[in-house]
Amino acid sequence: MVRLYIIGVSILLVAIICNFIVSKLGIASWYDFLENITKNEPNNLSLIDYLWLFLLYPLCLGLGYLLGDYISNLIFR
Repeated sequence: MVRLYIIGVSILLVAIICNFIVSKLGIASWYDFLENITKNEPNNLSLIDYLWLFLLYPLCLGLGYLLGDYISNLIFR
């Protein structure tokens, strides 16, 4: 159970860091994407926004999982 908590916190921290960096770079976040969808304006996003949201962000979250798994393995050896 503690292992899952460590992995969850790791994913959360990676997501927060990614969202901070992306906001500083001016790339759309999921909040921007959902806002555009609810306003029926999905074409307001660029190709880079879509690449980030559907390719790079999930990869970053996966790396957050790997980081948390690595940390939990170090702790519980």
